[in-house]
Amino acid sequence: MHGIKELDVLQLHGMMQERGVALIDVRTPAEVARGGIAGAKNIPLHLIPMAEQDLVKQGPVVFYCQTGARSAQACAFMISRGREDVYNLRGGIMAWLRDGQPASTIESAI
Repeated sequence: MHGIKELDVLQLHGMMQERGVALIDVRTPAEVARGGIAGAKNIPLHLIPMAEQDLVKQGPVVFYCQTGARSAQACAFMISRGREDVYNLRGGIMAWLRDGQPASTIESAI
């Protein structure tokens, strides 16, 4: 999608180490039950508009899902609302796991 900034797994690691970042998993609770990225909060895609005000208070926000498509939609929504510091994890949790990174239990932000 045009205008959406994407990160790969290595870039996400760098961003997580050098500055604070809000990591948001937009998958369904059933998908999240299989594991996510440590430190992430779960806000299913359809609830992002309701969580917008809380997300505005965050610094940079990185969205991810299973493959990167739904998280790109979350980015597009936030960009349409005036946010510039939002990022999509290219390849989603699948890219994370392919890179050998661990799946962790994450909490719901709703």
